Amino acid sequence: MKLLSLFLFMTVGVFTGSKHYFKEKSSITSLEIERINNRVSELKNMINVDHKYNTKIAFLVDMKVPSGKNRFFVYDLEKNEVIDQGLVAHGSGSETGIQGMLKFSNEPNSNCTSLGRYAIGKNYKGIFGKAYRLAGLEQTNNNALKRAIVLHHYSAVPAEEQNYYISRSKGCPMVSEQFFKRIEKIIDSSKSNIILDIYY
Repeated sequence: MKLLSLFLFMTVGVFTGSKHYFKEKSSITSLEIERINNRVSELKNMINVDHKYNTKIAFLVDMKVPSGKNRFFVYDLEKNEVIDQGLVAHGSGSETGIQGMLKFSNEPNSNCTSLGRYAIGKNYKGIFGKAYRLAGLEQTNNNALKRAIVLHHYSAVPAEEQNYYISRSKGCPMVSEQFFKRIEKIIDSSKSNIILDIYY
């Protein structure tokens, strides 16, 4: 009887512990969900007008979320849900010195993140390995190709969330190697350009 009680106690502890860890690890706040929904609504309107973009998947990056927390969301436009998420760095030039506040620029050599929608283009091999060219589709990011702003991975970007900021880029959306491998499969299997929307 004592053995059975001990077994039940340990089993319940393992499952409740796992559930709590998973919830903490993958939680998206209601405010973030609201912001995602607003962006998705605008994205769908754009895609419905211009059919050359992927209608099933979009990538969203919420720059209001601290860099140590998941803020790169892979969104299923058909099921209307986030299907994956990961960390992403912002540009070093976007730092203001005030915690939680960022600035953005489209200017060459600013090292800033640029806000707006991008079409994810062809991949190439650069200094960080495989990377995807990004074409800015708005006034706020139309210098992306000129600035060599690309989606790439970097070994210093952690795979898991943490309570402090992560390394910064020269303005590129820069992710962990593990997360890159997951989104790489989605990008490479897409017959049309996936939209990446960076907002604040």
